[in-house]
Amino acid sequence: MIEKDAFGFFVTLGLMAIVVYVTRIAGYWLIGRLVIGPRLRRMLDALPGAIIAATVAPALVQGGLRAALAMAATAGVMIVIRKDFFAVLAGVAVAAAAFAWGL
Repeated sequence: MIEKDAFGFFVTLGLMAIVVYVTRIAGYWLIGRLVIGPRLRRMLDALPGAIIAATVAPALVQGGLRAALAMAATAGVMIVIRKDFFAVLAGVAVAAAAFAWGL
């Protein structure tokens, strides 16, 4: 697309960046006007876990044994060490090793 219309590409990219920025600012503005009760607080507290589960579930279903091993390694390291970086590193290492072994 860049080769055909470089200007149009950068205009589209700029507009997308503006839309993302406006939606983020609008979210902060909107949440600042809401009264956060205990029910809404529980929902907001559960949201990150729900997003992670919604991201991980399709990978587990379609990824097969390699994805299951990588997810297990990631979860195990996260439970033991509680460091995000090392958990992701373990998951990637296990997935790479499984790929190298033909799983």
